[in-house]
Amino acid sequence: MTEWHIRCPDLEAEWAAVEGESLLESAERAGIELLSSCRNGTCRTCMCRLMAGEVRYRIEWPGLSREEKTEGWVLPCVAEAAGEAPLLLALY
Repeated sequence: MTEWHIRCPDLEAEWAAVEGESLLESAERAGIELLSSCRNGTCRTCMCRLMAGEVRYRIEWPGLSREEKTEGWVLPCVAEAAGEAPLLLALY
């Protein structure tokens, strides 16, 4: 099973995500609390910035504008780790 390393300096936290698990689910499994509410990509409560790494979405178009996606904003509740690089998240 593929595993990705995730780091969030704002929380001084590091954890791992496994294939098929959202970034939010992986954080919760590791005992790390990220803000969340709807868990389906619409409320934007969990929105944070992906500074490094790649994600793919469970839904076709999460609640982000094209510009936000281009700027690196992600919704951890519906985003899964992808690619080979570790992920670096920033909370703003």
